[in-house]
Amino acid sequence: MAALAWLLIPVLAAVFAAVWSAWATRHRKVADVAELAGYARFREAMERPEPRTDAA
Repeated sequence: MAALAWLLIPVLAAVFAAVWSAWATRHRKVADVAELAGYARFREAMERPEPRTDAA
């Protein structure tokens, strides 16, 4: 029985690895629209002139 338990551990690890691999390489439906929009907002903000603060 102990030998069966030791055989079961790598078999379960292999099944888990196969399931995780299938999940990690799935085709996602959501495109990078939100990320690209955030990058566009960042670029617009960096292109704007810095606000002037005249303290004197």
